[in-house]
Amino acid sequence: MIPRGYREEELVTNRASLLLYGGTEEERRSWAQETAFHFEHEGALLEVRQASELGEALKRPKGVVFISDVSKLGREAQGQILRCLQMQEERPKLVLGMTGSAEGALERGTLREDLHYRLHQAQVDLTAPGLREALKKRWATLAEKRAAKAAAEREEAERARQAALVRKPGTVTRLMPEQRKAQGKASSTSTKTAPRKASRR
Repeated sequence: MIPRGYREEELVTNRASLLLYGGTEEERRSWAQETAFHFEHEGALLEVRQASELGEALKRPKGVVFISDVSKLGREAQGQILRCLQMQEERPKLVLGMTGSAEGALERGTLREDLHYRLHQAQVDLTAPGLREALKKRWATLAEKRAAKAAAEREEAERARQAALVRKPGTVTRLMPEQRKAQGKASSTSTKTAPRKASRR
């Protein structure tokens, strides 16, 4: 990471677009997936791999767009990204991945200087000392949160399905074990409290 500007932990949660370099493509994708988790109410992560996909992606007013290697899109596409950052008020958070370092891409001419300058305070180097270890721990915690959320959503969907079956006339509802137990208790209580009819002689 560069020693100025936003810290890595700020960039993963705020709306600033950024350059993300170093590490493997899968590590960069995992980082983008983490930041998308913080904005999931705005839509799923959208990945751009070709310049032809860029135009539609930049039209999104919100959400997170991940470009696995911005240097491979070409300078014209990078200019399109720059105009989006400069002129578009409502835009997605752009995570611009890159193989190698930003300085190396500038030297090779595969990264525009004006785009680099625009994002000079929003850069993350995945090879920074200690960052990979910290990310592994964060991503493990994130996986647990996602699993718990998915389980809760499945449980809620099942409750909604059961409630819909109960409301539907003529439907035989399969009761859950706890429902059968509660129904059995209610039936037993009703039988005990019901008055007996007087026998005729």
